[in-house]
Amino acid sequence: MSPEEIEELIKKNIPSATVKAQDLTGGGDHWRLEVVAKEFEPLSIVEQHQLVYKALGDLMHGPIHALSLDTKSP
Repeated sequence: MSPEEIEELIKKNIPSATVKAQDLTGGGDHWRLEVVAKEFEPLSIVEQHQLVYKALGDLMHGPIHALSLDTKSP
């Protein structure tokens, strides 16, 4: 899994998103994501994170072992 693949998947599900994905260990299973999206405006931090988890789908049950999220609205 590459940073570009993760960024594309999130943008596909959260159209206004600006995403920065960083592989923390080089193994493709520990990630730090910064996501800015107007869809986050009415949402709490927990709801923002849930939206990102939903965008990542099944990756959260296998290929992604650890995820650090920084989400905010523009």
